[in-house]
Amino acid sequence: MAIFDQITRMITDAAKAGTRVPGARPASGGLAGAAGSGSRLDGVDVEAILAAKEAAKGGKYNWRTSIADLMRLLDLDPSLDNRKELASELGYTGALDGSAEMNIWLHRQVMAKLGEHGGQVPAELKD
Repeated sequence: MAIFDQITRMITDAAKAGTRVPGARPASGGLAGAAGSGSRLDGVDVEAILAAKEAAKGGKYNWRTSIADLMRLLDLDPSLDNRKELASELGYTGALDGSAEMNIWLHRQVMAKLGEHGGQVPAELKD
């Protein structure tokens, strides 16, 4: 399964399981195919879901700016190989070297794509 689909699935599963705060809506769409093929978050408050997951884990994750911490929070392997795969899925054209530039781009793109897939994502997480 594609890395972005795994990210979407983890957030959707958390919403369906009730891992949310007031105001977050459960996901109602299916999770089919690749990143652009219809995976839907249908109004899920992504920030609230991630904050609730962080609180439930009792840990400090820098998921608001770090792609590696975002992946760790979602129990995904943040290895360079997986970040390279994610970069390829999302159309990154720079060097696949794990640089700060690549990681910042990945984080912004993931947040933007979550918004494109129907998730409620604050602008400051997408920019």
